Amino acid sequence: MERSKRRGFLWGGGLLLAFVLWTLLIRFVDVRPVGVNGTNVGFAAVNTWFHRLTGVHMAVYTVTDWLGLVPVAVCVCFAVLGLAQWIRRKSLLKVDRDILLLGGYYILVILGYLVFEMVPVNYRPILIDGAMEASYPSSTTLLVLSVMPTLLFQVKRRSAPGTVRRLTAAFVILFSAFMVIGRLTAGVHWLTDIAGAMLLSAGLYSLYRAAVLAMD
Repeated sequence: MERSKRRGFLWGGGLLLAFVLWTLLIRFVDVRPVGVNGTNVGFAAVNTWFHRLTGVHMAVYTVTDWLGLVPVAVCVCFAVLGLAQWIRRKSLLKVDRDILLLGGYYILVILGYLVFEMVPVNYRPILIDGAMEASYPSSTTLLVLSVMPTLLFQVKRRSAPGTVRRLTAAFVILFSAFMVIGRLTAGVHWLTDIAGAMLLSAGLYSLYRAAVLAMD
């Protein structure tokens, strides 16, 4: 069991390292001014090829943008759960430790998003409402793939095997796949933006899961 827990931390750390390396590659490999207003984009050949392949579909962008509220709602639900435990047990320290850790994890995800908003690696391939927006990593993909797995993880911890678990697993998998494919095909991100978000979210979630299991 201890070896399994260590493996979780190593896996999460390895994914975060891969994200850092991926980000550096984007900054230095095949960088060309192919973005909006001549902005530089790494892996220019691959990114422009994929963008031409998918085209731009603003309807898909709008739908996935609004559905980004689903993981936000999941965060709010767990926040309410933690608040209810705090009030009922009259001490923050008596809130379930995995819920406290989950709150810290969500804050870390938000900070990751804010850092890349303040220090853009690249910009979207199109203007949004006439403005340039930071594109890397895809914030919607990061939010979905960081939050939705925690829903399934918590449901598994707090419910018996059965219908609830199966329905939650099906929902999380199908919703996450739809959102990632939607952001890939909407044409509002470069391919490397989606890949970066997947690496970052997988690394963060792996560390959260390993930390919870280490507390058990």
